[in-house]
Amino acid sequence: MESVTLYDTTLRDGTQGQGISFSLLDKLRIAEKLAQFGMGIIEGGWPGSNLKDLDFFREARGRCWGRTKIAAFGSTRRAHTEISKDPQIQTLRDADTPVVTFFGKSWKLHVTEVLGTTIEENRAMIADTVSYFKHLNREVVYDAEHFFDGYKDNADHALGTLDAARDADVLVLCDTNGGTLPHEIEEIVRKVNELFPGRVGIHTHNDCELGVANALAAVRAGAVQVQGTMNGYGERTGNCNLTSLIANLQLKLKIPVVENLSELREISLFVDELANCSPNIRAPFVGATAFAHKGGMHVNAVQKLASSYEHVKPSSVGNEQNILVSELAGQSNVLLKAERMGIPLRKGSEEVIEILRQIKDFEARGYEFEAANASFELLIRNVLGQRRPLFDLKEYHCSFRRLNTEVNLVCEATVKLSVGGVFEYTVDEGDGPVDALDKALRKALRPFFGWMDRVRLADYKVRIIDGSRGSAARTRVLIVSTDGHRTWGTVGVSDNIIAASWLALVDSFEFYGLSV
Repeated sequence: MESVTLYDTTLRDGTQGQGISFSLLDKLRIAEKLAQFGMGIIEGGWPGSNLKDLDFFREARGRCWGRTKIAAFGSTRRAHTEISKDPQIQTLRDADTPVVTFFGKSWKLHVTEVLGTTIEENRAMIADTVSYFKHLNREVVYDAEHFFDGYKDNADHALGTLDAARDADVLVLCDTNGGTLPHEIEEIVRKVNELFPGRVGIHTHNDCELGVANALAAVRAGAVQVQGTMNGYGERTGNCNLTSLIANLQLKLKIPVVENLSELREISLFVDELANCSPNIRAPFVGATAFAHKGGMHVNAVQKLASSYEHVKPSSVGNEQNILVSELAGQSNVLLKAERMGIPLRKGSEEVIEILRQIKDFEARGYEFEAANASFELLIRNVLGQRRPLFDLKEYHCSFRRLNTEVNLVCEATVKLSVGGVFEYTVDEGDGPVDALDKALRKALRPFFGWMDRVRLADYKVRIIDGSRGSAARTRVLIVSTDGHRTWGTVGVSDNIIAASWLALVDSFEFYGLSV
């Protein structure tokens, strides 16, 4: 196999996982990050299912995605319905994406018992939908749902549904229930590839902990497209984990799929942060313990020769060896990030060593910088003496009052600060304590910084770091801000949610102030 296209469905199939939800801004940020990483196709959602996905495709049309293609997802036309009169098909058309993906039934059981229609009508539904979108000059990806179960039940029927979709660009075989084993996947994909050479894709689920193994087996048998989700998000136990799959394809099978594999861990953590999920520390390749060694002969051997107990170089996936606490550990990552921020650093310098020390200190206190690029840059600039605080804080205060009526809840904030020796004392109200603080701080800074109203808070997330402490648990707050053209993330950590929010809020304004 010389080439494989990666098809990411984190924003659609991934959100079917329990506890996984993204805002519109989250979806756009993740899509942009994946496009920069080199993802071939990004499935933005199902425009016929909810307004958020409609808004995503509306926003996506006005953005540049480079070589990445955006796909909209849907189903075949309904049974006994003219395709031009099927509202779901028309919504899928109006998403106006270069790629259209839709699913159809491969398992006879689903055709007769779930859809309640005939074999002939099911094939017509598939064929009509393919034809409709091909006439619109769309690239068509056909997802053959429950293909492997359907094939094992009645191979002729399952292959007949693929023949109905023969004009599609890619025929994706879906292990929808996740119960097929790798040797079965490889055998069946090989047979299908003989009938439709160079056009077979694979979509696996992880119910048997085989999502990645099954995808790799399909690639060995000739699959040219692999669908999956970042960090393996998805319904039940999840989908094929693209994070692991990408590393295996590129490092083990030597199939190039992305240009910057060293960004893999960063993107994995970025998606976890926006999903408000704790990263899996034992995740292969990208987890915090993926290259950790604990005492004894392992450590002794790794100190002499890293490859003695490490199957790949940690840096190849953006990770690092976690055995020695040395002043040089992790410098490459810091140097790379600083370079992209336009900050030149010299490896081994006192500044780099101090930056690493502070990063470890902050992370020990609960900070995570993967989705807080602005706070990370401010940390670096602080070490270099380039940080310019906007003001000198004297005091801030928040209060919450519940009046006699249930609907009348009042949050008030006061801020006392000075800018260049000029004292300001402001008061404002908001829908909540953070909103009130934001308004009071803006009111105090507006006379000095004309750009203040350009900055808008776009998202706010709270993560409890140590739930065992109950209401006294440490809290991490992530704030995403925008000026309408770019977005940036800032983070604050404290035992007090208001204090954590204040830290992230101030970082947001200070970061923007560096660029104006």
